[in-house]
Amino acid sequence: MQKLLSECHINEKGTVIKVNGDTEVRQRLFDIGLTKGAKVVFSKISPLGDPIEIFVRGYYLSLRKKEASRILLEVE
Repeated sequence: MQKLLSECHINEKGTVIKVNGDTEVRQRLFDIGLTKGAKVVFSKISPLGDPIEIFVRGYYLSLRKKEASRILLEVE
């Protein structure tokens, strides 16, 4: 099942299929390890809902929901 990263729930796992957005945003997400095929675990969400924390490529990463809404996952 495909889902945007921003729509995931805690402990949900998936694989990055596609990263959308303009060139600068896509390049930033690629630089921090969110490339096609990367395994992602949605680990935490802040009390106010933004930002979120994910586990990718061996480290934890915080993203704004706006950035997370650009990442399409194949959810396990």
